[in-house]
Amino acid sequence: MLFGFITVIALVFLADYACQSTASGRIFRSVDTIPTNDVALVLGTGKLTTRGNPNLHFNQRIEAAAALFKSGKVRHLLVSGDNSVKNYDEPTDMRDALVTAGVPKDAITCDYAGFRTLDSVVRAKSVFGQTNFTIVTEEFHCPRAVWIARRHGLDVVAFAAPDLSARWSARVKLREALARVWCAIDLYALDRQPKFSGPPEKIVFVTSDTSQPKE
Repeated sequence: MLFGFITVIALVFLADYACQSTASGRIFRSVDTIPTNDVALVLGTGKLTTRGNPNLHFNQRIEAAAALFKSGKVRHLLVSGDNSVKNYDEPTDMRDALVTAGVPKDAITCDYAGFRTLDSVVRAKSVFGQTNFTIVTEEFHCPRAVWIARRHGLDVVAFAAPDLSARWSARVKLREALARVWCAIDLYALDRQPKFSGPPEKIVFVTSDTSQPKE
């Protein structure tokens, strides 16, 4: 029993160290300092909580993605989330919220098979052809997303939306610590790949001066 407990704690610390060290220097909190990329990958979450209340995590990511686009630091937003259950559509909800926030609809592409962080990140390359891009999510989530991307040979940075208050985020951060252990297993032991890996889809950029699409 004691040995098992020590093993679990050691795995948590090792996974956290590998995650944080890989992401070091690649997480930014200001649009003034983050490097420019053509595409930002916005990681999905539900618009509403299980109790039907507005999901503050969703709101934080939308605000961050809209700010990044409006600052000119990205030209296109790839919103990736879960759409596997009827009446639950993270990518469409994110797209609609971004349009409401002032992002043009033709500057947004939906990935409907981003079931996990790994799926979203890897599909950004395998399906949408992106090898260097900006990841948008909350600060607690950024290191794991960057870790996955770097393990798959992608040149990424992350734009960190503010974490929620301790009252809201303590349970989320505990889940994130365990998620990093599973992530290590996925990356180094199982070499897990996205549930759906294709077909390829090109992101079309619309130039601001001519309003004509550009691949």
